Amino acid sequence: MEKVSTIGLDVAKHVFQVHGVDAQGAVVVRRKLRREDVVAFFTSLPACLIGIEACATSHHWARVLTALGHEVRLMPASYVKPYVKRQKNDASDAEAICEAVTRPTMRFVPTKSEEQQSVLMLHRVRELLIRQRTMLVNALRGHLAEGIITRQGATGLSMLVALVEDEGHDLIPPLARSALFLLVQQLREVHEKVCELDRQIHIWHRSHELSRRLETIPGIGPITASAIVATVTDASLFKSGRQLAAWLGLVPRQNSSGGKDRLGRISKQGDPYIRRLLVVGAHAVLRFCRKGKAAPTRWAAELLAKKPYNVVAVALANKMARIVWALMTTGKRFADSPA
Repeated sequence: MEKVSTIGLDVAKHVFQVHGVDAQGAVVVRRKLRREDVVAFFTSLPACLIGIEACATSHHWARVLTALGHEVRLMPASYVKPYVKRQKNDASDAEAICEAVTRPTMRFVPTKSEEQQSVLMLHRVRELLIRQRTMLVNALRGHLAEGIITRQGATGLSMLVALVEDEGHDLIPPLARSALFLLVQQLREVHEKVCELDRQIHIWHRSHELSRRLETIPGIGPITASAIVATVTDASLFKSGRQLAAWLGLVPRQNSSGGKDRLGRISKQGDPYIRRLLVVGAHAVLRFCRKGKAAPTRWAAELLAKKPYNVVAVALANKMARIVWALMTTGKRFADSPA
């Protein structure tokens, strides 16, 4: 085999596709690999550049191949797609990856460590359990809506749970009570699991200096701070805070042409989880901004007098993302920044 300088690797569960070229761009290897043969194949190769689409298991393979001495670059799948020629298959995908990884304007995804992926797993499992808890609450309210209606929020839910568990009244038939009691039990179990995940996230947050610094920003708590630190591996890859906000989808979508700028709603690209956390944090800041005297709350209060509430919330989330970038790149705390 001739010397390979660049490889495009299309990862999968069991069958991997390799497309390798030499320094002149000529194809020197094109083959399929079983999962158990990947490490042995790349161990036999001299150090080269390997491109992989950023997808499930890509960070694992990036760490494995980097340990073997290769240079691994991850790329968003949407940036690789334009290089696919005609029909889509594993061989075409690997060839497109090999071509895209050499482009000078290509944007790459930093490889996450095992610790970062573990923290993100806590967040993903917590998010799933919260959705399940919401489903259980809605089911409980919906079943009891035949004759029992309570106020929204935790207070109303506590009243419904108390009615289901109290056998001293006949508002709920015995058969219905036995079914609803199972929902209440499962609701308690899910809530306890969410609290346990919150505890683990808080422990990691307190042990991480950068996460604690991000918590000093108004509207950002331990959950948002830990999620940002685990997701944004290297903030210096963004040239400005606006680039980070754009990566999170908090900037207007553009449809400009002919020298005329046309801006629409936010693009909603990037990580939807962090974007949602920032918007929720912005709503929390807006609830108390009229009483606030700090610079961020003054700015939000003045903007709230001229713009709709949700527009101001997204604008504040955008500003929070820019502040996050500033703190991550300068090493300062929010209190150290000039007002």
